[in-house]
Amino acid sequence: MTKPREQPTAPYLDAVVAYGFRGAGRFHVPGHKGGPGADPGLRFALGDRALAVDVPQDMEGIDIGPEPTPFQRAERLAAEAYGAERTWFLTNGATQGNHALCLMLAPLGARVVAQRNSHASVVDGLVLSGGIPSFVAPEYDADLGMAHGVDPRRLAEALHATPDARAAFIVSPTYYGMGADVRGGAEAAHAAGLPLAVDQSWGPHFGVHPDLPAGALAEGADAVLTSTHKIVGSLTQSAMLHVAGTGRIDPDAVARAIRLTRSTSSSSLLFMSLDAARRQLAIHGEALLHETLRAVAQARAKLASIPGVAVLGEEFVGRPGVASWDPLRIVLDVRGTGCTGYEVAEALEHSYDVQTELATQATVILLVGVAEQTIALERVGGDVEEVVKRISRPGTVPAVIAPPASLEQQMAVPPREAFLGESEVVSVEEAVGRISSESIAGYPPGIPALLPGERIAEETLAYLRATLDAGSRRHRASDPTLRTINVLREG
Repeated sequence: MTKPREQPTAPYLDAVVAYGFRGAGRFHVPGHKGGPGADPGLRFALGDRALAVDVPQDMEGIDIGPEPTPFQRAERLAAEAYGAERTWFLTNGATQGNHALCLMLAPLGARVVAQRNSHASVVDGLVLSGGIPSFVAPEYDADLGMAHGVDPRRLAEALHATPDARAAFIVSPTYYGMGADVRGGAEAAHAAGLPLAVDQSWGPHFGVHPDLPAGALAEGADAVLTSTHKIVGSLTQSAMLHVAGTGRIDPDAVARAIRLTRSTSSSSLLFMSLDAARRQLAIHGEALLHETLRAVAQARAKLASIPGVAVLGEEFVGRPGVASWDPLRIVLDVRGTGCTGYEVAEALEHSYDVQTELATQATVILLVGVAEQTIALERVGGDVEEVVKRISRPGTVPAVIAPPASLEQQMAVPPREAFLGESEVVSVEEAVGRISSESIAGYPPGIPALLPGERIAEETLAYLRATLDAGSRRHRASDPTLRTINVLREG
């Protein structure tokens, strides 16, 4: 992340605050009129100051008027900070960015190569655009049931096998904090004459501190998504989309897609939080991360001393699909406790009100923010230790392993056709061999094991049943109990 001279300013934040507290007559939406019209409970929860700066779009001196407006300046500062040619603020999360990229890079009937464990919003974007994915499998750790990044050689092979592809989509880092070889992926895509889009949702802080991986733009990516709210302090549902000045992606075409996917009533609170988070990250991010990383190292050492618990991270670098790792993701392998990750996470919640980011059959993930409180990191080591002492039992718990079909299979029909076509509900037993009309994932992390347009394999259903039995929630499934599935009607 660069540090241009003007990064100490937050033009959009300042402009909204100036309007919110100058006493203007508010004869416009929203109906709460800056607070007086809101329910007293909401006013107490949020405070009148938050409601005062909840203003609509098209306000003179904020996002319309002499250019560059404060809003335009805010997005330009974010682009400078991340080293992009253009940056867009998103108020529907990185999901909105994936939808926009699919609309622009994968129009009706166009093919793209995409990492199979991409976020569900990529296939949702292809449903909207009519694009068709050819999947490339990620590297997979069968010992832990953990998917990593795509090896550049596999990406190159997939691109060679898909000569009509328009773009390549990969993920880095993963939910587990493992970074892919983005530079190698960019070289593979560019050798095929295609742009590379990287879902860096879990790495908005990359490139800010020398002990963290470089950002995907610096590694040669042409478009990058960062979920600012996940790590670096903006409000939930806010994110950014960055496009590099490589000429492989037309920023004006992206802007059209962003306008199509953006609400005409986008939240000023979310926009303000993005402007403020960018400023804090650019000015103080390295210092904040320095203190946080020091506290994380101490917490990791404490957690690693707990019998039955292994702390995963740097030792994965160099394995297939892993070129870097993020210390702000504390991944605990709890199989040695004789308990599942779901059981450990549940015990932490019930005993100490510790809410974890993710639990799987084999792991528990603790997500650390850019300015995590040291005392919280010190405390969680003791909490995990006490829980493990109380609930551990002899033996080890095996991971639930995803079948090859869920990582390697290809679309039987385009996602749009499967999702929008005439469907019917059948029992899960009858669904084997049919084409899915829906996306089904364990959540978190929201990576689908089954996508609309894929033929349903018995192995995939067995995997979904096993994760459900272990304690995972079914995300997006029309029937969360997995007794029935929506399939494309035959004939």
